[in-house]
Amino acid sequence: MQFDLTPEQVAIRDAVRELCRSEFEPHAERWDRQGEVPRAAVDCLAAQGFLGMAIPEEWGGVGYDARTISLVLEEIARVSAALAIMIAVHNSVGALPVFRFGSDAQRRRYLPRLVSHQLAAFSLSEPGAGSDAGAIQSVALRRGDRYVLNGSKNWVTNGLQAGIYLIFARTDKAAGNRGLSAFIVERGAPGVVIGKPEDKMGLRGSDTVALSLEDLEVPAEQRLGEEGQGFSIAMSMLDAGRIGVASQALGVLGAAFDAAARYAQQRVAFGQPLTKIQAIQFKLAEMERRAQCARLLIQRAAWLKDAGRPYSREASMAKLYASEAATWVTHQAVQIHGGYGYVKEYAVERYYRDARVMEIYEGTSEIQRLVIARSLLKDGVRV
Repeated sequence: MQFDLTPEQVAIRDAVRELCRSEFEPHAERWDRQGEVPRAAVDCLAAQGFLGMAIPEEWGGVGYDARTISLVLEEIARVSAALAIMIAVHNSVGALPVFRFGSDAQRRRYLPRLVSHQLAAFSLSEPGAGSDAGAIQSVALRRGDRYVLNGSKNWVTNGLQAGIYLIFARTDKAAGNRGLSAFIVERGAPGVVIGKPEDKMGLRGSDTVALSLEDLEVPAEQRLGEEGQGFSIAMSMLDAGRIGVASQALGVLGAAFDAAARYAQQRVAFGQPLTKIQAIQFKLAEMERRAQCARLLIQRAAWLKDAGRPYSREASMAKLYASEAATWVTHQAVQIHGGYGYVKEYAVERYYRDARVMEIYEGTSEIQRLVIARSLLKDGVRV
């Protein structure tokens, strides 16, 4: 495993960092306040190829490996976690499943849009099925050359802006997890009713909506993969998505760490800068330790993925550790700022709110521990 970045990766990271600082950072607070990341921000990233990061060049993407994708998401999240999750969801559980499991006809039809301008949304969760994806109640009944879908979805990231929805529904009520199938549904299809955006604690610029499926007719050629393959498609894509969430968490905690360190150097208390106080030094040291541990876990998971080796356990460990580290670091960043950390004039307040959900979406911390434990008991310790 190589820890050093390649010259190409350094160039990509630095270019993304400069783009984010110049184009997005001045607006991130306003996006949070107004509850919307404008389409222009997505178009800016699309123009640089960042909607097709995981798609090979022969299909119109840029073909980045997992570690390079992680670097890009980390840099975006340092400035706007809301924009980062929009791009992360699109790449890992939106465009990538179409490439991985789609037919050549589906790839030709959808990938040109997904790598150039259209966002994708992933519609798995339901009001009664979050961590337990096998409890999905939405149904897809086969009628000749089409399916008719009925049910509801919630927590759909990119739901307002998406051009394509990947929707999971039950094609066999008696088959448990093997009874789920995946469908590609285009925006504007009769029967897709988009709900109002959720009023969230954090990631406020990223739209999150509920969907109602009301006699939604989907041609059979828009089923993704085989009938009954939906659960395995979803779980395999979530493994990649968890590396993305971990990278997003690393970006947010990095921004909070930087802000806390700068503030502690400038703020004077008891006649000296805060950095001269041992309690603050200990907080900063622990922030650095957790940041570096998170980075190493992410790199390990990405390296295994790029090597074509099993990485589900490592992706869960990276997501679990990085998300909990982000919650802790942002909490301490607010604490170091004191009362100023509690007001919206200081970005650490936003970082704190944005970080909290990372322990919940794409598999809660509890689910990550289950994934890790089951893998450990099945396959033993890996070194």
